Amino acid sequence: MKITQAQFIISAVQPHQYPEDALPEIALAGRSNVGKSSLINKLILRKNLARTSSQPGKTQQLNYYRVNEMIYLVDFPGYGYAKVSKTQREQFGEMIEKYIRDREPLKLQLLVIDIRHEPSAQDKLMYKWLKHYEIPTCIVATKADKIPRSKWDKHIKMIKKSLEADPRDSVVLFSSETGLGREQLWDIITEAIAT
Repeated sequence: MKITQAQFIISAVQPHQYPEDALPEIALAGRSNVGKSSLINKLILRKNLARTSSQPGKTQQLNYYRVNEMIYLVDFPGYGYAKVSKTQREQFGEMIEKYIRDREPLKLQLLVIDIRHEPSAQDKLMYKWLKHYEIPTCIVATKADKIPRSKWDKHIKMIKKSLEADPRDSVVLFSSETGLGREQLWDIITEAIAT
């Protein structure tokens, strides 16, 4: 995918703030610190359009990035971060579930998992929600450069088994450092928005 244009559009909290131009949306969900912002930056080949932070839990809205006037990448708040109050966590949960359930332009959900760790209880819950609402899903295993290549298969198996992943869902090994998986992920995104 050749990126000609990418821009941050809005941080939305309520559905009335979501863009209304009906472009297809690709959403990203994952734990805080799993590397969603770095993944977005690598996808669009920009250093820091999506702000990465050493402080997990920074994203607290749905952040919309428009790419090539063709699609939106929608970054969810990271879940599982302790410094966010219980009330805030519940609000995030409601906001995300409503988006997943009701958002017409949502074409594909990327469930972002750190390849080094077994999926958390929240990862499993998010995956169950996606299956329940029949949302096309791609599992993205980030930080692949942090473990030896010889262990990739073993870790991917562990992720699939832990999530009880549907064999039809794609799994992409990704590294924001090396660019591994970038083209494959764009192919999956392109196919999702074509259907």
